[in-house]
Amino acid sequence: MIEGPYIAEAAALIGDPSRATMLSALMDGRALTATELAYASGITPQTASGHLARLSEARLVEVEKQGRHRYYRLANEHVAHALEALMTLAVHGAPRHRPTGPKDDAMRFARTCYDHLAGRVGVALAQSLLSDGSLKQNDKAFALTPQGESRLGNLGLDLTKMNKGRRAVASRCLDWSERTPHLGGALGALLLEELEGRDWLLRMPDSRAVTLTKAGKAGLRKEFGISLD
Repeated sequence: MIEGPYIAEAAALIGDPSRATMLSALMDGRALTATELAYASGITPQTASGHLARLSEARLVEVEKQGRHRYYRLANEHVAHALEALMTLAVHGAPRHRPTGPKDDAMRFARTCYDHLAGRVGVALAQSLLSDGSLKQNDKAFALTPQGESRLGNLGLDLTKMNKGRRAVASRCLDWSERTPHLGGALGALLLEELEGRDWLLRMPDSRAVTLTKAGKAGLRKEFGISLD
């Protein structure tokens, strides 16, 4: 008997079009009901519930009960990383005819990936922190340096929030549109929270895409040396 990760089983679960769509809908970190996920996938709530039961059993999603409602979210950031990596393969796979959607450019520019920032803006932020020595790059992850702790603390980030749980501090998440890692982990989540709190980023309704505001453009240029047209 071969011991090891059940790659085929996980791939089969994610590979179903309806389940893949539901998992993608959860990539912005929100918790959604089976009805909302059914609508996103174009299937009935009953069918969605069956799919979600299988995803929950495989620990790809987790469910939270609140009153009469059950809310589903991605089980952890590892699921988000796997989905982002699969999106990288899909977008650069064999060409096929597909009309360009109105959100494609917006998603490539800036979007949420689970609870951190991705797209051109997310990659540029990670590169800025690497360039100024706030982060260093190891084989499989980023690492926050003492210089980075001081700098980000001076920007107002409460770095003590990162010490909760066993989550990686600064994981590398391969960006499907830029094919370069953006910053994930507890630090990535904290940075996204800070940028939204400053109204530098605004979430677009019914999408993972986020808008960079005028204040955000000025702030990224001033604080991180990032200039994006």
